[in-house]
Amino acid sequence: MAAPTPFLVLCASVFGFYRVEAASDTVSSLDSSYCYGGLKVIYPELDIDKCLIIPKDMKLREKASTVWKAPQIYFPAADKKKMYVLVMIDPDAPSRTKPTSAHWRHWLVVDIQGNTLKKGHMEGTTLTDYHPPTPPQKSGFHRYQFMLFEQPPDTPVSLTKQEKSARGKWDLEAFVQRFALGVPVATLQFLTKNYKD
Repeated sequence: MAAPTPFLVLCASVFGFYRVEAASDTVSSLDSSYCYGGLKVIYPELDIDKCLIIPKDMKLREKASTVWKAPQIYFPAADKKKMYVLVMIDPDAPSRTKPTSAHWRHWLVVDIQGNTLKKGHMEGTTLTDYHPPTPPQKSGFHRYQFMLFEQPPDTPVSLTKQEKSARGKWDLEAFVQRFALGVPVATLQFLTKNYKD
C-alpha cells in the first residue's frame, strides 16, 4: 500500500533531506532539546538551524574537521544596540563516556555587535581562535555546542592567564559567572564523530 502524498511531504519537511544512517545516528530527545533561540551556524555546504547529526555522506564530517574554516553565525533576533558573547565547546572531550577534558573550548568571541549578528556577518573580538571539530577516532559522537550570551554593558570580557594556556578542562560555569552572562539567549549544537569511523 502506497503512503499518501501529504504524509510523504510531512516526513520530508520534518526529517530533512539527509538520510538517516542508522538508529544510533539519530539525535536523542535530550540532545534535540538543547537547541533554542533561533541561532544559525552556516558552513559552506551545511546550514545548521536545529540540533542535528552531521551526515557521513557527501564527506560532510571530513570537511567539517579538515576543510571548512569558522562558520558564519546568524542570529535574526539580535538586538542591534546590544553586544554578545559566542562560545563553542565540546563537552565530550575526549569521549562522551569519559569527558575528562570537558569543556574543550573551540571558539570564543566577545564584543559582538548585535547589528552584525542580524546580518550573519559577526564582528567582535576573538579570544580563542576557531578550532574545527576533531573528535578522536573510536570516541563516538561528540556534541559541539554554540552558546550566545548577551554581554552586559560596559563589561570587558577576557580570559585569565590560566584559561589562555589551555583549551581543555575549561570551567565554562566560572567564566559565565565571572562576567554575569546569565543564561544564553540562544543555543545550538551538532553531533559528529571522527570521519574515519
